[in-house]
Amino acid sequence: MKSTTRGTLAAVVTCVAAAVATPAVAADGVPVAVPLEGVENSLNMEMPRIGGTVPLLMPGSPDGPRYVEGRLLPDRAVPQLPVSGQLPSLDLRTPLPRVLGDTFDHLAASTPTSDLRALTPGASLDAPLSAPRPDKLGLPDPKLPEVGILAPILQAAPGANLGLAPGL
Repeated sequence: MKSTTRGTLAAVVTCVAAAVATPAVAADGVPVAVPLEGVENSLNMEMPRIGGTVPLLMPGSPDGPRYVEGRLLPDRAVPQLPVSGQLPSLDLRTPLPRVLGDTFDHLAASTPTSDLRALTPGASLDAPLSAPRPDKLGLPDPKLPEVGILAPILQAAPGANLGLAPGL
């Protein structure tokens, strides 16, 4: 076997061994950066730096329908689906034209990621008939249908930071 073939084979075996030994880690979000270096170089001036993360939402398991005595259809016929994740983060740093003197020439604003919990809307329905009645030989009574909408729920605690500083 040639030395180049042996070297290529050794590199492939090393990469496969490293991939097998490293466990897969689920990412919480996807980093996003706005590339402004080309504009900075072409205009020969300092441009803002903008970046952040876009979170990946993870659905949970829904709380299924429950039997309720006296109803033909179960409660929460259309269950609510829980979703958890994070709010997106944003990081912005931009130069200032030295309005506040020589010591403050950059403005920085950031919104850190914060936890997000949500429940999708759901529905609770009931048929226009009552449960079978033993005093009427098992026949149901007619009644008004019941429809209930379960409101969506959104819980988050967003925040923001703003600062002035020299340099980036």
